[in-house]
Amino acid sequence: MIVVKFGGTSVGTPEGMNQIREIITKDGQKKLVVLSALGGVTNSLVEIGERLRRNDIEAAQRVVDQLANKYAQFIDDLYQSDNYKKQAEKAVTKSQDFLKRCLTEKFTNLMDKELLAQGELMSTQLFHLHLEEHQLNSALINALDFVRTDIFGEPDEAFINKELSDILVKQPADTNLIITQGYICRNIEGNIDNLQRGGSDYTASLIGAALHADEIQIWTDIDGMHNNDPRVVENTFSIPELSFDEAAELAYFGAKILHPSCIRPAQRKNIPVRLKNTMKPEAAGTLIDSKNIIGEGIKAIAAKDGIVAIKVKSLRMLMAYGFLRRVFEIFEKYKTPIDVITTSEVAISVTIDNVYYLDSILSELRPFGEVEVDREQSIICIVGNMVAERTGMVSKIFNALQEVPVRMISYGGSRHNISVVVDSKYKKEALKNLNAGVF
Repeated sequence: MIVVKFGGTSVGTPEGMNQIREIITKDGQKKLVVLSALGGVTNSLVEIGERLRRNDIEAAQRVVDQLANKYAQFIDDLYQSDNYKKQAEKAVTKSQDFLKRCLTEKFTNLMDKELLAQGELMSTQLFHLHLEEHQLNSALINALDFVRTDIFGEPDEAFINKELSDILVKQPADTNLIITQGYICRNIEGNIDNLQRGGSDYTASLIGAALHADEIQIWTDIDGMHNNDPRVVENTFSIPELSFDEAAELAYFGAKILHPSCIRPAQRKNIPVRLKNTMKPEAAGTLIDSKNIIGEGIKAIAAKDGIVAIKVKSLRMLMAYGFLRRVFEIFEKYKTPIDVITTSEVAISVTIDNVYYLDSILSELRPFGEVEVDREQSIICIVGNMVAERTGMVSKIFNALQEVPVRMISYGGSRHNISVVVDSKYKKEALKNLNAGVF
């Protein structure tokens, strides 16, 4: 079986759904199809929730009405027969009734999570009806029945494996297409929750691992992982092959095509992940697997924005042990991951991208010494195979960055990654200069 995931841009128009149908039926292989919400719908649902938390009912009502109009037009354009249009309208009405209830009742966190789930629940129902109208044998299964997180908020893979297996064994043997939702799940308490933005990739990888799939395919609107950010740099190109480690570094440090957590389940089960373009299905895309570790040199560059750099300077660090542990325990206390670390004898610098607890973290760091904070920073990640061990590689990188002020450098922590931190106003210049200097 192949697990295929289609994102919101792929599934966001009736033409896109038609294209997806052609892609998944072309070779006759059995597939489990994971869908995101229609393009833009999750943003609208987030906005409704934000309006309701501010008790701005009138503004929330306007977004609810806009969504209703969007679905009505989508249904009218997608289906040919009145029968299927009516079935689709009935499904959407059920979701709209829930949204209207959110407008009239006290809005809670539980309602917010259920609100955010509506996008995937709708897109999968609409697509399943679309397949039925084209007389394709398919089944729709609900991710809320088999995707659950544990007490730490991480996917409960043992539960997923068992429940998904039990569901699939009940499907008719001749069902070649099985549809389910990405992103949404239940938590340990049984309440509706989600795997966070971009979580549909994660769902696909978890399902692929549970089924020991032959391949996991992630279909988006770009033909594979590119060597640089195509929104910033001209004439980028897709990378034919990447190792799991290289892809994980790129995904974590800003390559938007892939959710960072997506790699882990596939890597553990050694299942290839293929990145493809829904709009150009003939394009080769990018293949990620354990075999693609040949060749040295830089393969790609990615950038992650919204970074805060924190430096703690203290003479107490000099010749001291336990100092770093106490600093890191503060970040652990506030469940705030650190991206990049650099140290000297009397100072430590770290970067974070989650600033929810920033004030509390800074308050607890100040007794250690002088604390400096730089906001609006970007991490630029240069990825390849054994980049840090190749002669001349470092000089090539820093020659390209000689006109760009560099805040931090992380070198040698990974065989696949050299990272630099720059003020975000220099990010585009840095990406362009690196592109010219290393490729």
